[in-house]
Amino acid sequence: MAGAAPVIRAPRPDDREAWEPLWRGYLTFYRADLAPDVTDFTWNRLVDPAGPINGFVAEMDGRLVGITHYLFHPSCWTRGDYCYLQDLFVDARARGGGVARRLIAAVEEAARAAGASRLYWLTQEHNHDARALYDKVAERSGFIQYRKIL
Repeated sequence: MAGAAPVIRAPRPDDREAWEPLWRGYLTFYRADLAPDVTDFTWNRLVDPAGPINGFVAEMDGRLVGITHYLFHPSCWTRGDYCYLQDLFVDARARGGGVARRLIAAVEEAARAAGASRLYWLTQEHNHDARALYDKVAERSGFIQYRKIL
């Protein structure tokens, strides 16, 4: 995808129509199927300035090409909150051009500004393309995630 460097900014309420295909692409990649009301709930929390979820979008040539969502939570190990980068997705046509790196950097900047003591995220082992970038911009923790769906 040709064009200038992406503009990274907070999502606006009028971005919903452009955000949703990226969100659906992310869910498809992770083989997740959410009810429409969960997507509505997520969107509303994302654009609510007082909401618990924050985000950024990447815009190129007037089109959204990437999204990231993040949240802060306390930790028993530090005084500062941790920042969890929960979702990151870039349109396939815009990959390889630094969009994901810029979205991660924007979350890192927001985390630093909020006084967070750690930024972290998860990905699946088979996500080799993303892991190639992640290995350049962060350290692997060595932890393995276990979970129970409730």
